[in-house]
Amino acid sequence: MGLSFVSRRALAVGAMVVAGALGLSACGGGETTGASTGDGASSNAPAAASGPKLVSPGKLTTCTNLPYEPFQFKEGDKVVGFDVDIVDLAAKKLGLKQEIVDIDFAVIKSGAAMAAGKCDVAAAGMTITPERQANITFSVPYFDATQALLAKKGLGVKTLEEIKAKNLKLGAQASTTGLDYVKKQGLNPKEFADSPKELLGLQSGQADVIVQDLPVVLTWLKKPEIADKFELVASLDTGEQYGIGLKKQADPILLKAINDAITTAKSDGTYEQIFVKWFGKKPGELG
Repeated sequence: MGLSFVSRRALAVGAMVVAGALGLSACGGGETTGASTGDGASSNAPAAASGPKLVSPGKLTTCTNLPYEPFQFKEGDKVVGFDVDIVDLAAKKLGLKQEIVDIDFAVIKSGAAMAAGKCDVAAAGMTITPERQANITFSVPYFDATQALLAKKGLGVKTLEEIKAKNLKLGAQASTTGLDYVKKQGLNPKEFADSPKELLGLQSGQADVIVQDLPVVLTWLKKPEIADKFELVASLDTGEQYGIGLKKQADPILLKAINDAITTAKSDGTYEQIFVKWFGKKPGELG
């Protein structure tokens, strides 16, 4: 039996409503999986990283070369110093604990330590130089450095020229800017593997004069056995600045945290407190 006109019209309208409902369901993609983000991005977009990529989870691993007092050295079983406190500012900012690895300075300054995943950062009284920047990303400068000459008392020299003219034996720490500086002045110093060996070389007569960073020399001279026999004969303003080193392709979160920590510390007085703690003077008063 056939349908009336009205019945046929009602059936057509019902079919259109059902089709429309199915179409809306298809466009919506089914069940919602998450709330929308404030900037309109899809809720399925990958979440932004919450922290830097680290060598050891939960730790900020720092490469250094011990001892290099007052920048980093052992006090009992603990490593302390100016550089340690500076890196701690960034570690605390990131909610991390700093762990220190003692490694040869040549491996640090070449960038190999960070590139090989030995550490996240390097803090070793390291001067920022174009040569090092080829393999290392540096933070903003955190220390203005000056070289110094330490000599036997009564030697009667004040300059590198006088040392050269008197044919005195000059010593320097290997792989350092102090070594590079005196070489550029035409001297050929005896090289020592680290600062303690350099000082021992002076004490044992292997060198008459040594070149070393001023704060290190001033720290040595606080010890009576050094101050009784040796003296600071000159400061060499080499225009150097220290930086915290990261691998060449630095993690941007880590680099920003370090730069922000240094900048904030300099503006809020924290940097000056740390400086006075380790050097006994305010920034700009050394030498």
